[in-house]
Amino acid sequence: MTLFSKNKSVRYLGIGRFFIAVLALSMLAGCQHEDKPIHIQGEAQGTYYSILYYDSLERNLQPQFDSILADFDLTASLWVEQSLIRRVNRGEDSVLSAMFADMLTKSWQIQQYTDGCFNPSVGKLVNAWGFGFKNKQPLNQSTVDSLLSELRTTQYLLDTTDQGLPVLHRKGSAELDFNAIAQGYSVDMVGAYLQSLGIQNYLIDIGGEVIGKGCKADGSPWVVGIERPAENKYSGREIELAITLQDQSVVTSGNYRKYYEKDGVKYSHTIDPATGRPVNHTLLSASVVEKESWLADAMATAYMVMGLDRAKQFIASHPGEPGTEAVFFIYDEGGAYKTYATPGFEKLIRQEQ
Repeated sequence: MTLFSKNKSVRYLGIGRFFIAVLALSMLAGCQHEDKPIHIQGEAQGTYYSILYYDSLERNLQPQFDSILADFDLTASLWVEQSLIRRVNRGEDSVLSAMFADMLTKSWQIQQYTDGCFNPSVGKLVNAWGFGFKNKQPLNQSTVDSLLSELRTTQYLLDTTDQGLPVLHRKGSAELDFNAIAQGYSVDMVGAYLQSLGIQNYLIDIGGEVIGKGCKADGSPWVVGIERPAENKYSGREIELAITLQDQSVVTSGNYRKYYEKDGVKYSHTIDPATGRPVNHTLLSASVVEKESWLADAMATAYMVMGLDRAKQFIASHPGEPGTEAVFFIYDEGGAYKTYATPGFEKLIRQEQ
């Protein structure tokens, strides 16, 4: 088990969001195999998925992938009216699925680990700022203060029923939002399914959240590209650099495509749980490489809340701990793009051949 807290008392249970180009590049490694490549593409979670796997039985698993992702949406999607998270937020349901309870537990652990920079209870704030179902409209400070009060005073207790099912007791009116962990979690779920079939070599990309296990048939590791921040949400996509992945996941979070402008002011979709307002700092994107996608997903969001200086301080004060060893930031300095990479991330950068 991997530890999160400084006092080594909090554990996670081990099993985004921007375009990451999957590059068909080769690099010699040592896990050659003769399985046949199968490439499946589809749509889920309001975005695309692309899954490449090597299977000696040459099975087409698209129906199974679609079923897994559809079931996931029925648990965690805020865009599905009768999803479990929507019902919980409306107070219509309190008995949880094991998947929901696991995501909630992981979210609370990251919340504690990041001193609240990651917070799954920001649902009302995200929606009120116009990044959910409501129109995109800046909030006045009194509204922000009211929503922050709800967030800070709402209490949750995760318990079990007499039948042993997880049940959530909520005192208050804050609402849950798993968007900063859900897509990464779904990547891990699809990966676990492939592993259960004995498939060891695969690359899963759901909306830009990527995990690469094993290697390609020639023994080369998976290679993916990290997107360069765009000038605006309509700009084309460019690759800043490429990294190799072997039994790892990479997730990039950023504010350069998900925003709106009102009266000359740009409002980011990343909401700071401490201020209740969209973040306003120089950090443009954060990429995190970890063993599990849910963790990379959550930490990339937490860094985007922190901003560059605080994120670097967090990394320095948590050496060797989850989400800190392989991290890459792109930030603005006087109108020019600058980058910061931890030594662990630098080792993954693919040098031009």
